[in-house]
Amino acid sequence: MATLSINAIAENASRLGARLQESLSEHTRDLNLPRGASSEFFETTEERLKNIHHQLDSNSDREKLDAMKRLIAMISKGRNVSEFFAQVVKNVASNNLEIRKLVYIYLLRYAEQEPDLALLSINTFQKDLTDPNPLIRAMALRVLSGVKVPMIGSIVVLAIRKCSVDPSPYVRKAAALAVPKCSSLDPSHQPELISIVTKLLRDRSPLSIGSVAVAFDAICPTRLDLLHSHYRRMCRLLVDLDEWGQLMWLNLLLRYARTMLPKPSADGVGNVSSSDGDLELLVSSSESLLHSRNPAVSLAVARAIFYLSSNSRIVCAIPALVRLLDTSSEVERTVLPYLFSISCKFPTALSPHYHKFFIRSHDLRVIKLGKLRILRSILNADNHQALLKEFIHYAGDPDDTLVESSIRAIGYCARVVPECTQQALNAMMTFIQSKHDVIVTNTVLVLKSLVQRHLMNPDEQENSIPITVVSRLAYLIGDIKHPESRSCAIWLVGQYACFETIETGALHGIARWAPDVLRRTCKTFAHEDPGVKLQIINLAAKLLALNPTNTTLQLLGRYALTLGRYDQDYDVRDRTRLIVSLLVGVVPSVFGDEESDKGEDGGVILRREQVKMVLFEHKTAVESSMSEGTGGFSLATSSLVIGRVMALVQDLPEWLEQGTESSLRDTEDDVQPPVLVQATTPRSIASTSHGPTPIILTPTGGHSPAAAGSSPAPWTDLDKFYADVGEASESEDGGGDGTDDSDDDGEASSVSGGDIEGVSGDEETVAESEESIKGTSRDNSYSLV
Repeated sequence: MATLSINAIAENASRLGARLQESLSEHTRDLNLPRGASSEFFETTEERLKNIHHQLDSNSDREKLDAMKRLIAMISKGRNVSEFFAQVVKNVASNNLEIRKLVYIYLLRYAEQEPDLALLSINTFQKDLTDPNPLIRAMALRVLSGVKVPMIGSIVVLAIRKCSVDPSPYVRKAAALAVPKCSSLDPSHQPELISIVTKLLRDRSPLSIGSVAVAFDAICPTRLDLLHSHYRRMCRLLVDLDEWGQLMWLNLLLRYARTMLPKPSADGVGNVSSSDGDLELLVSSSESLLHSRNPAVSLAVARAIFYLSSNSRIVCAIPALVRLLDTSSEVERTVLPYLFSISCKFPTALSPHYHKFFIRSHDLRVIKLGKLRILRSILNADNHQALLKEFIHYAGDPDDTLVESSIRAIGYCARVVPECTQQALNAMMTFIQSKHDVIVTNTVLVLKSLVQRHLMNPDEQENSIPITVVSRLAYLIGDIKHPESRSCAIWLVGQYACFETIETGALHGIARWAPDVLRRTCKTFAHEDPGVKLQIINLAAKLLALNPTNTTLQLLGRYALTLGRYDQDYDVRDRTRLIVSLLVGVVPSVFGDEESDKGEDGGVILRREQVKMVLFEHKTAVESSMSEGTGGFSLATSSLVIGRVMALVQDLPEWLEQGTESSLRDTEDDVQPPVLVQATTPRSIASTSHGPTPIILTPTGGHSPAAAGSSPAPWTDLDKFYADVGEASESEDGGGDGTDDSDDDGEASSVSGGDIEGVSGDEETVAESEESIKGTSRDNSYSLV
């Protein structure tokens, strides 16, 4: 019996536990408690998909809500679930708020793909525009404007007009965002939409006014005259808007200022000064947004200051932009073109922050090149040592593009700051011995530019450094393999072969290393690049023009010109014929007597000086600018970031010389309210003329301070205190003349009327009262009478 009873108890306990678990699960199912981090909604098995159809047609709100969550989860994964559109539309009028929200989200996604089925719920959307819940009203308008059917354009306009005067700012915001959709749906409604936008501009809610700028840019971007009466209010309201509203209104107010405000004057230093208070209001109101957590807002403020204010103002914006470099690589890529544009206009603004632009090994290529451009643009006599070391270090980067830019930056240092020329040349002479073709090629090109600039500058007194560079290149001609750098080195040898001081044993008027370069290059003529062959022929012609009587040079020149005469390249053969024709008057037997006799066809024969003028003078190549510009792109455009012209880019308007009248921007908010003069009684006038009305404190415990002109009452116990109070009340009720009563009444009226208001409006009186209260004894508590 005992064993059977124990088994029965255990069985009943297990049944009770199962029943409690089922009951708990049933009652907590509608609480949407997280189960497994909601991962079950992302299961997309065939069985689950078939079950969604049954759940959407179910009478249980819980089943419908579960099905809608699964559909939204699949939409978030990018899966097409438009097959459920017809069944989802049936639930658009559900009484469950959560289901309606999810249905609206689904319809926003697929209303454009299924416009015919979406039309079936138009009446429901119109009915939801009067729903007590503002969220439902806003979502109904969003779906209604998202149905891409032109025939419902009038209905959408009526809905937008109704929601534009909704008490909820969230609904008015949805109405502003629906205006561009309606305009693209049916452009014939644009006049009505402009009137709606005009009404929305009067909105004073920071939540909704930010979206009005979006509607304004979409409907009437050129109707800036509509902003006259709202300009000053929006400048003051910028700090209260949401982040994207600040961005839109900053760009809109910038265009308004450039179009409607007078052009500020600028001095020779670049500082902009303006006496227009509206322009100063915009700049000062936007400066507080420089440290916004949204990088787009900070960039928009910097753009406004850049185009509206002075050099000192943009210097204040630099730290906020430099701060954004540590946000992310995407933001850094966008900010760098801004900073480069600022550095091109104000080079000294970024100079103190040069260490912020040092390149890191993990930076993207576009970020590396952007930082290098900024470092090169802010180079000056104060930071050239640090920047030159950085450029030399960057020349060893694995990225060939960065290596090329770094070497060119080294040459730019030598040009801008003459003090570092020797250090830059030493570094580049080391680069020539590198086995990397990109390093050698760009080094030779930069050296060529430096030598030309140094030797062609009449102010330079010392020309030994460039000639040393050319001689070094001549000795290393066998190690320079890249065709472009090799042809550049040969050109330098021929162009400046006569600049070196004549040494013992050298040919007359020619440097010692020049003929040797011709000899070594003639040996490899057949295997050279066509560009190198052209420079070898030019070198032979220049050496013959410098010393036409030397037998060795004649033999080398004849050999080089003979190779060029029978070369396979057309350009090389044509250049050889040209050189031979030039040298007829200098070296008649350049091809031998028998060849020169056959070539006598008449024509003009140039003298030696004329030939030297043709070969040597005006041969300086056009130097590429070491500091690229911004390409004429304005700030806050995709063209500036990408580096090429993009379509649909709205340029910043030019300044007007005079601007519009300032009175157009005057509103009632700008008028100062009149000062109200309060009517006071003679007693109050007398009291205010001698100073503030005294505040009498009555003790509620402890000892009382002595009043002015009176002695403290001899209170020894509570009975005497009440006796004195009773006598005072009887004298006030029955005794005294009319004058005293009138005085008391006047005093009471003055205290209750004008004096109390005076105390509340007079800051000095309030301060004195607070000081008198603070100065009393802390042991006693007082009350005002």
